[in-house]
Amino acid sequence: MGPEDEELKEIYGLYKQSIIGDINIGACPVMLDMKGKAKWEAWSLKKGLSKEDAMRAYISKARELIEKYGI
Repeated sequence: MGPEDEELKEIYGLYKQSIIGDINIGACPVMLDMKGKAKWEAWSLKKGLSKEDAMRAYISKARELIEKYGI
């Protein structure tokens, strides 16, 4: 058993925010691209969070998932 979809989206959004900063993709992908839409939304939710704060949150979340799932 691995991380749930919501956990994966959370860590993805934190990763992108910590590496790039605020989302730089203008429009949300179309509804037919469900994976792209989920990734866009996960990153977009982190808008305004500093790269440093995002990295700290990413590390914390990664440690939590490692402990929870033993990965």
